[in-house]
Amino acid sequence: MADMQEYHGKLVTIERFILDQQQAHPAATGTLTNILYDMALAAKIITSKTTRAGLAEILGSAGEENVQGEEVQKLDVFAQRTIFRLNDHTGRLAVMASEEEEIIPIPSRFSVGPYVLVFDPLDGSSNIDMNVSIGTIFGIYRRKTTSGPGTLQDVLQPARNLVAAGYILYGASTMMVYSTGNGVHGFTLDPAIGEFLLSHPNIKLPARPKYYSTNQGYQPFWTPGVQAYTDWLQRDTPEKKGLSLRYIGSLVADFHRNLLSGGVFYYPADNKDPKKPGGKLRLVYEAGPLAFLIDQAGGSASDGTQAILDVEPARLHMRVPLFIGNRILVEQAESFIRRYDQVTVAA
Repeated sequence: MADMQEYHGKLVTIERFILDQQQAHPAATGTLTNILYDMALAAKIITSKTTRAGLAEILGSAGEENVQGEEVQKLDVFAQRTIFRLNDHTGRLAVMASEEEEIIPIPSRFSVGPYVLVFDPLDGSSNIDMNVSIGTIFGIYRRKTTSGPGTLQDVLQPARNLVAAGYILYGASTMMVYSTGNGVHGFTLDPAIGEFLLSHPNIKLPARPKYYSTNQGYQPFWTPGVQAYTDWLQRDTPEKKGLSLRYIGSLVADFHRNLLSGGVFYYPADNKDPKKPGGKLRLVYEAGPLAFLIDQAGGSASDGTQAILDVEPARLHMRVPLFIGNRILVEQAESFIRRYDQVTVAA
């Protein structure tokens, strides 16, 4: 990996940075590099719509439901199609999978490649109409099968097998943050030149966290362990001062703030919705890629009982509880759950 000091004070495009990282691995073929380029291009195209959504009449519902039974937003559809069309014909992927669909095969007229792309095309899309920050989450695996079209087996891998993961935040500015297992790096899109520029090299979680992020409107439906953990977060302890609550309700935005400032985001299982006994967030498209990133930044992620990186996905749209952020805060969540909850949190 290139020394981060060499980038200090320099104007570095995402293309140059990714190429530099590739050159540190002589056996690299450039295939993974090009997938990352394609995701950066997808980010630029999606940004062009998010910044003028009202003018383009793509706010609101598309009048259909995704495979989760959730109403699909028009911008969701656009983001989904953009990512698919940039990646379906390149010969780099064996298969794709998205939160909005089931397995997405590579069209038979195109060749397949060694990698698998999983993605949530537009996380937080229920916030679109309110002009709140939203994001794209993605993860890249090596395929497990050896030839032919990719399969479900190629997609259902634990997040520890990821070779790259990242997210794109569409907010006051557009940022792409990713890791290939050599640290976490952030790039901000300069709209004047249409390029992502390195703005946050080698991101590490601050040692002293500032925030906790959760929807406390659901607190009456949480287990005793999670409720006790929430009380602990607000108190001064030897490890920390009481943390301030910051919650946007857009996973990428909440995660991004805590990554830069320190803290913990959690969305535990609750007993309010019997249809979602394992929590709300999807392991393959949301929790897994973000767990890979937080690990690279010096933090950790857990479902309350084990590391998210080690959870084996049993099905494509499997949901999990998620506690993610500074390691000490995540370990305390596990401790409170062990101490107070007799029933293991469902995965």
